[in-house]
Amino acid sequence: MIITNGKIVTWGDPNEILEDKAILIQHGLIQEIANETELKAAHPEEEVLDAQGQMVMPGLICAHTHFYGAFSRGMATPGEPSRNFQEILANLWWKLDKGLDEEGVKYSALSLLADATRYGCTTLFDHHASPNCIDGSLDIEADAVMESGLRASLCYEVTDRDGKEKALAGIRENSRFISGVEAGNYSPMLRAHFGLHASLTLSDETLEKCVEENNSRVGFHSHAAEGIVDQEDSLTKYGKRVVERFADAGVLGEKTILAHGVHLSPQEIDLLAQSSTWLSHQPRSNMNNAVGVAPVEEMLKQGVKVCLGNDGFSNAMWQEWFFAYLIQKDHQADPRAMNGYDVIKIAVENNSRLATQTWGGLRIGKIEKDAAADLILVDYHPITPLHAGNLPWHILFGFRDGMVTSTIAGGKLLMKDRKLLLLDEAEIAAKAREAATRCWNRVNSY
Repeated sequence: MIITNGKIVTWGDPNEILEDKAILIQHGLIQEIANETELKAAHPEEEVLDAQGQMVMPGLICAHTHFYGAFSRGMATPGEPSRNFQEILANLWWKLDKGLDEEGVKYSALSLLADATRYGCTTLFDHHASPNCIDGSLDIEADAVMESGLRASLCYEVTDRDGKEKALAGIRENSRFISGVEAGNYSPMLRAHFGLHASLTLSDETLEKCVEENNSRVGFHSHAAEGIVDQEDSLTKYGKRVVERFADAGVLGEKTILAHGVHLSPQEIDLLAQSSTWLSHQPRSNMNNAVGVAPVEEMLKQGVKVCLGNDGFSNAMWQEWFFAYLIQKDHQADPRAMNGYDVIKIAVENNSRLATQTWGGLRIGKIEKDAAADLILVDYHPITPLHAGNLPWHILFGFRDGMVTSTIAGGKLLMKDRKLLLLDEAEIAAKAREAATRCWNRVNSY
């Protein structure tokens, strides 16, 4: 297709806002950015998508999420309210994931993929768990991703909390899926990581088996130091802090994603920087779980590749941007903290670098020749002057989730004029309610 009549935000270096230009998309890639008349004359057979003066931007990217988290919406956990992070894990998440069956895995994934399409989030890094439905669970998710048309990297979180056999099953599920991706058995929109839950639920034996089985094929994707309990557990059992333990085990590296990093020491931050490990920040989740505030600015100063995820909250990623911007100011009692350009560094630049690396060098998150045609149209009409220099603050204080009107991933139109084209939201919601009811009934029986 040819996209015309839009204000094109390139997110390049330097970022530019191009007017009076059009974008030619072919074979899932941006083939050319040029004058509209020239492109139409050279490619008269191409469909034209008129942006009608809207902003044309790269699709949003989420560096850490949980599709199965969809079924936590509106769910009342039995008993007294959880007093701390360990109780939240035990009372909510470690019961919810056990309640998932095949239908639950499918419709929780489809629900958040529809959510992502509507909010313009075109690339997601999912971290899955379903202890009573492990074998083939990543294929169920993969089918959902392919049905949605979005781009995603999948993994299964290995843990010892449900016993040795299920830990081994999780290892096998990761390995099987990784091998399938490597063999080209799935859509090119899919990639794989090797999932680990967290240090506090992984024995040395299981961790060693994961590293051995992965054999450096892909990066790991794990929680790390999300709550202080993770550090306390690691120090008590192993005499090491979480990141030090992961470093010694061979988990860190330029392809690995660690999520949260709220309770990191200066030495651990240095280990992340030296190993080029990714660190995904999830401020909404951290606030909700009352686990603390990640030292994002210090990590950035030390050269850590900080990116931005949502931990299974809605895929309205601009909300995550806004909370990332605000929480540091409030926490430090300093309005100078977390400059808008810092938000762009993690949410745009680093998320783009992570996705580009994961898809083998295919440039994702930028509008330039030969980049992935993952684009959104945003119906934003500024009431003050807008230019490349002040765009971060327009996004933080002016953009709203419903402003995304069209979503394109891999060159395919997934939503047009706010109507999803590949997914039936009403049907998915109805099926999800049925699957969630069954899941909740199981949770209440545990």
